[in-house]
Amino acid sequence: MSTPTSTSTLYPPEGWGAPKNRHGHASADGLTGLPKGIEIFSADNHISVAEDIFYDRFPEELKGAAPRIWYEDGAYMVGMKGKAWTGGDFGRVLMQYDDLAGAATNNIEARIRELKEDGIDKELAFPNAVLALFHYPDKALRERVFRIYNEHIADLQERSNGHFHGVGLINWWDPKGTRSTLEELKSLGLKTFLLPLNPGKDDEGNIYDYGSTDMDAVWDEIEASGLPVSHHIGETPPKTPCQHNSVVVGMMVNVDSFREQFAKYVFSGILDRHPSLKIGWFEGGIAWVPTALQDAEHMLASYRHMFNHELEHDVRHYWDTHMSASFMVDPLGLQLIDRIGVDNVMWSSDYPHNESTFGYSEKSLATVVDAVGTDNAVKIVSTNVQNFLGLS
Repeated sequence: MSTPTSTSTLYPPEGWGAPKNRHGHASADGLTGLPKGIEIFSADNHISVAEDIFYDRFPEELKGAAPRIWYEDGAYMVGMKGKAWTGGDFGRVLMQYDDLAGAATNNIEARIRELKEDGIDKELAFPNAVLALFHYPDKALRERVFRIYNEHIADLQERSNGHFHGVGLINWWDPKGTRSTLEELKSLGLKTFLLPLNPGKDDEGNIYDYGSTDMDAVWDEIEASGLPVSHHIGETPPKTPCQHNSVVVGMMVNVDSFREQFAKYVFSGILDRHPSLKIGWFEGGIAWVPTALQDAEHMLASYRHMFNHELEHDVRHYWDTHMSASFMVDPLGLQLIDRIGVDNVMWSSDYPHNESTFGYSEKSLATVVDAVGTDNAVKIVSTNVQNFLGLS
């Protein structure tokens, strides 16, 4: 395994990551260093809903309460009464890539083609603007919305002939709803679901605490389903305004959003009480993992005398046994791969986002081979995500 030493390797070379006018590019002879025949599987891509699916599928008497989807200024919006819930910086970011032919649900064939042109054979796709529906106030209608989304994305998955795998949405606020949405998710063929990092409030205004034993019935249903949990950055904007370059400031906040929930899995006993859970952390990179583990071990040693839940395992066990994370371009994380674990890491393109590797995925894949060697690179760019999804 070769280890980069120059600090210049911490950042992509000049020309990587240009946000506009990129096109898939993979050379005929292949410059990745990966063996021929390996299926490249991006563990984290995104897709926008282009059709007005919620309004179309709501019963007539409920159509007035249905979220609407429309195209405006280069992006697919989600909202009601002509007012988008995806405004501000989120809306501005969406407008950067929704004009790519395969970015939305209305052209799965173009999507498969664009990814193939960039050397990517398969993908796991997370929602874009639909994230705004996480906190739709009427919980019964929210669950209906999630079911419609799951059906729509499962149809795309079926039509893709194995190229596209969609991430579903579930009820996390009511155990019976958790069970029914998970059962439907599995019947549709979806292999994982997105659980919000910020689960919101109950009907009395109390904030849901994933680490509370009050939530154990929900975790029981998730564990019983056998489906892995997915968490993703980007669902909550920064709490304070920023006059200049607010998009990038917001992204800097969002890419570091996993620590609270990571700590709850480890210290609140979620994983002790539910030892079969599998958790994936998506788009936050992998360099955060060694520092989170280091700090967790330090906190354990410093505050164990104040615990009201005694851990059943050392901190490292929870990461190694239960968790994995994805990255696009993370040279620092690859330098620390021995502390993270090759089996706990998944490469992704993040197509079609600005920060995605779309247009230079071949270069990104080659850095993985350079850092960890061919055999381990195959795990990172193909095998690990398939194991996470239960496809192999």
